[in-house]
Amino acid sequence: MRAFTGLIALSLMAIATQGSAEPKAAPGYEVEIVRKPGAIFAGLARDGDALLVTDLADGRLYRRSPDGRFTAFGPVLPHGTDVMGDPTGPYRVERHGSGYLVAQGWTPADHDEDSNDHAMLEVDEGAVTRVVSNDFWNPYDFALSGDTLYVVDAARNSVERLLADGSGRTQLFAFARLSTSGQALTALSPTEFGDGQKYEFDAVPTGLAVHGSRLYVSLFGGFPFVAGSGRIVSLPQAGQTSSARIEAVGLNAPVDVVFDAKGEMLVLEHGTFDQSDGWASGSGRLLGLDLVSGKRQVLLDGLTRPVDVLPFDNGAIVVSQLDGKLVFLKQAGPAQPHP
Repeated sequence: MRAFTGLIALSLMAIATQGSAEPKAAPGYEVEIVRKPGAIFAGLARDGDALLVTDLADGRLYRRSPDGRFTAFGPVLPHGTDVMGDPTGPYRVERHGSGYLVAQGWTPADHDEDSNDHAMLEVDEGAVTRVVSNDFWNPYDFALSGDTLYVVDAARNSVERLLADGSGRTQLFAFARLSTSGQALTALSPTEFGDGQKYEFDAVPTGLAVHGSRLYVSLFGGFPFVAGSGRIVSLPQAGQTSSARIEAVGLNAPVDVVFDAKGEMLVLEHGTFDQSDGWASGSGRLLGLDLVSGKRQVLLDGLTRPVDVLPFDNGAIVVSQLDGKLVFLKQAGPAQPHP
């Protein structure tokens, strides 16, 4: 069961894509692309005037300074490929006190499992200082609210809650499987799915944001990654499941959800999937969603395998991609500084 859910949750991390595409900004916006050859970028966070980035290629944390230089810091964390051939390593990072919290993924296939695998870790500039908890299967994203830590486990399909010191852990919410009609799947494989049948797939959570008194979770969906089957759901931090609600539907594999300084929800779509060719190059998008009016705007199109999104206070936004690119989006006009 664990290997099967791992295939569903982590198949989004495969690197190979067909062709190439360049990101395109919405009218009134400009794009800047930063490349780091050989990198497999994942998590993004702020650290003062610097940008923190996790790299699954070498298991390192990087600090990108305002002058554009990448500097590795912290320990070399477990990294490599899992049993399905997908990259694993430090998925997400956040500044926490004098150190950093890191969501560390599956055990690499050619490594023996140790206490730093599938764990929430606390690290400093040179070493792992504490294992907060390693009782996860695949902690893909997390959010802090005061002393409380919320973690999405993309293999258990759940939201877990614990204190930042590792105590008091509980499963806050487990997502039921989603269903779709065979007709919706015929584009993927016309001979495999029957029009009159229902098919279920996992509701894999990948992104997590705290906004007001609620948690917002992006449901990526499981294989075969049906176009339009992704959604954003929210639930109270207190965990009353009866108060959970759907905030947005019709999304293409939403991999992250955040809120900008103005309170607008940003949703990052990983893209569309084809059983023959895999994830379509250039099919990823960044959307702005107004929760009150329901209005959607495509802010950034033509992304290839995007993973994480981070808004800045000045209105700029950065998106990480598995191909070692950082895509910066800013409003057209005078230059806006960013890390």
